[in-house]
Amino acid sequence: MHAWQAWLVAALLLFVAEMAAPGFWLLSVAVGCLAAGLVSLVAPGVLVPVLSFAAGTLLSLVGIRPFLLRYLHPRSSGIRTNVDALAGKLGIVSERIDPGTGKGRVQVEGEDWRAASIMDTALEPGTRVMVVRVEGATLYVDKEM
Repeated sequence: MHAWQAWLVAALLLFVAEMAAPGFWLLSVAVGCLAAGLVSLVAPGVLVPVLSFAAGTLLSLVGIRPFLLRYLHPRSSGIRTNVDALAGKLGIVSERIDPGTGKGRVQVEGEDWRAASIMDTALEPGTRVMVVRVEGATLYVDKEM
């Protein structure tokens, strides 16, 4: 097997492996292998194809990968999920929220959460509240207006 064939087989295998791997890292290496395979057709030896492999990989990491990530994997869909989705929801105080400690419990969408009040007054059980923000597993609530 010639060197150019080995580079092209490696590129093909990396292109196929990229289908199962996230992030387009293998794609960048495959582009480097493809560049090295094409260069090894023209320039015999090891040094020039290896340098073209490195250059092709780096250029594709800088040029192709950011483009693909931006358009194929948008960072945020604007949909809040998990605990972040609780901000703005209404709940009911299930255990007194003490202004001294700021701790208590709130029932939001059928689940019981640790809660703290952002006000200086006590919130008694049965009080309707709105989740203002979430920090860790604590919901910071304000009395519903």
